Amino acid sequence: MASNAIKSGALVPLPELQPSSEFFKEGASLRVTGKLQEYSVETAIAVIADQGATLKVDTQHLRELSFRIGSIFQFIGELNILPNNEAILQARTGRNVDGIDLDLYYQSLQQLRQFQAKHMKNATT
Repeated sequence: MASNAIKSGALVPLPELQPSSEFFKEGASLRVTGKLQEYSVETAIAVIADQGATLKVDTQHLRELSFRIGSIFQFIGELNILPNNEAILQARTGRNVDGIDLDLYYQSLQQLRQFQAKHMKNATT
């Protein structure tokens, strides 16, 4: 397998994306979901929010996406950590997911994590 293969984005709720998190590292491939709070056409920077946490998303490579403030978006991309410890996601893909039940989405994510933890534990024993 090539070392420069595109990695799948780890599912991360925005509140978990803190400097102490295992996901908060340069180049981490992530999938994030949040409500669009701001979007600048000039800089192609979007700000998404969820449960009080926010994240800047660089959308310069996304051509066909129509941004509407208040809509829910999901992005997959790589995390860049700036010198001031601020994170910005360099999005390689994005989509509008209006209508998603975020509570149910996060419940399913918890179930997935529990399953993976159990499966990984069983694989090592």
